[in-house]
Amino acid sequence: MRWSKTYIPTMRDNPSEAELVSHKFLLRAGYMRRLAAGVYNYLPLMQRVINKVSNIVREEMDSAGAVEILMPFVQPADLWRKSGRWNDYGKELARLKDRHDREMVLGPTHEEIITDLVSGELKSYKQMPLNMYQIQTKFRDEIRPRFGLMRGREFIMKDAYSFDINEEAHQGAYDKMVAAYHRIFDRCGLSAKQVDSDSGAMGGSGSHEFMVMVDTDGGECTIVSCDKCDYAANVEKAVFRELNPPVQDKEIKETEEVDTPNAGTIEEISEFLKMPPNRFAKTLLFNAEFKGKKKNVVKPVAAMIRGDRQINEIKFKNYLGCLELEMAGPETVEKLTGAPVGFAGPIGLGCAIVVDPEVENMTNFVVGANKADKHIINVNLNRDFKTTGVVDLKNAPVGEGCPECDGLLTASRGIEVGNTFMLGTKYSKSMGGKFLDRNGKEQLYIMGSYGIGVTRTAQAAIEKFHDDKGILWPKSLAPYQITIITMNAGKEPQQEAGEKIYNELTEAGFEVLYDDRMERAGIKLNDADLVGIPLRITIGDKSLAEGKIELKLRNESDLVRVDLSEIIEKSTEFLERAI
Repeated sequence: MRWSKTYIPTMRDNPSEAELVSHKFLLRAGYMRRLAAGVYNYLPLMQRVINKVSNIVREEMDSAGAVEILMPFVQPADLWRKSGRWNDYGKELARLKDRHDREMVLGPTHEEIITDLVSGELKSYKQMPLNMYQIQTKFRDEIRPRFGLMRGREFIMKDAYSFDINEEAHQGAYDKMVAAYHRIFDRCGLSAKQVDSDSGAMGGSGSHEFMVMVDTDGGECTIVSCDKCDYAANVEKAVFRELNPPVQDKEIKETEEVDTPNAGTIEEISEFLKMPPNRFAKTLLFNAEFKGKKKNVVKPVAAMIRGDRQINEIKFKNYLGCLELEMAGPETVEKLTGAPVGFAGPIGLGCAIVVDPEVENMTNFVVGANKADKHIINVNLNRDFKTTGVVDLKNAPVGEGCPECDGLLTASRGIEVGNTFMLGTKYSKSMGGKFLDRNGKEQLYIMGSYGIGVTRTAQAAIEKFHDDKGILWPKSLAPYQITIITMNAGKEPQQEAGEKIYNELTEAGFEVLYDDRMERAGIKLNDADLVGIPLRITIGDKSLAEGKIELKLRNESDLVRVDLSEIIEKSTEFLERAI
């Protein structure tokens, strides 16, 4: 492809809308343009990258025994009501009505559609196992779209769905898909880490995420892993083994209200009372939205964790089974407690209180007094207040013990590029997905769901592979393998050499982008670095006079002169070294 015949609108400056480096480069290098919040046009270079990712996914899905289909983007609301997710999915589900006033949704995922599709015809155990997939646009109405394709509203995704006759067969299908995922991400140049994760609105008995680990702020998720074994989990799912639990008092003491002027944080109170943070219990207030018969209901709820721990809102939301959960604002806190933020406590609190197991095991601990500048010491659960439930509510802290070996937990940042879900009978039960087993007895399908973010994978590759000049594409994803630059396109010898090399490489099967623009050499070189093609061939007067051209890999600093006659051989050799 000639640069002059395609559309690559590069930008000199970083766009104000972009926060992540990968988002900046996608815009600056002319890969995409914003249409609306979280919605983008994919330009020619990006479409080629999307095709590269899609082809890798398609080949590995086919190899794993899945068959490709395509399902509608617009879905009837009735199917979502039937599955129970019409309310459960939340406000990310974009809802609309057609001209006949029928309620519809823009598909964020297709569990309902695939179950409805097969439930009328997948009637015998002899028809299974079955795995079908599609590569299609999805829409999720994110409350705050950001980070480009990382947290966009419209995106391209591969979603696959497996149907098996029993749990044993399903485990085999699940393992096969996990192996296919590792092959896919390896082929994309991204060694993705498989971690335990929360199933969320998808439901089911278990799930995993595939994370690309990065050293930038683009890592949207915190991954907790062991420094010795293979244990790894999203922070929403991670557990730990406490190494040095605090010593608890054997004697139960009487409560005492104490003054804590201007001490509203754990650090401030700990310093003021000269007590370690693990002797405190934080009372955190939230507003939880629950499904009601006619309309949803919002109720205040409290969570209690040890003073040296951090709340995990996903764990809390899952326990409550609520639709939405958000931290209560100052007005709600003062209405519930009669005190400003920082002094909430469980005694006399007029709402449900859920405590973490560590709080349940504490004695004589410190809590807020529900009065400004006051706390209560020597508080004990059951004597001084009651709980409505005990459940793990905390993040696994770095430095504590691994739950599976004697190693220590570490934390790193990752980008989710894929997920796998053991759905079990969640959808087959609610939507009538049944078959006859070997004995002629009716059974429910055992289902699995498997997603890969195609556009997200492309941006994750940039977040992992870039420098201050631009993108460093892995060769398997790059829109072109080679870019050719003439330092002075107005000179006939350079033009002739450029045309000759372009034709030779194209005929040899290479994907080539020939920068034939009448632009200054500096602009072309900067654009080449920005766009991120793995191999650059530069044609200049001095080298050409010697019958040579310059080759440079995007991920290396050295320029190497080679004979024009060796262009095919040397290009092949250089690309083998590219990332």
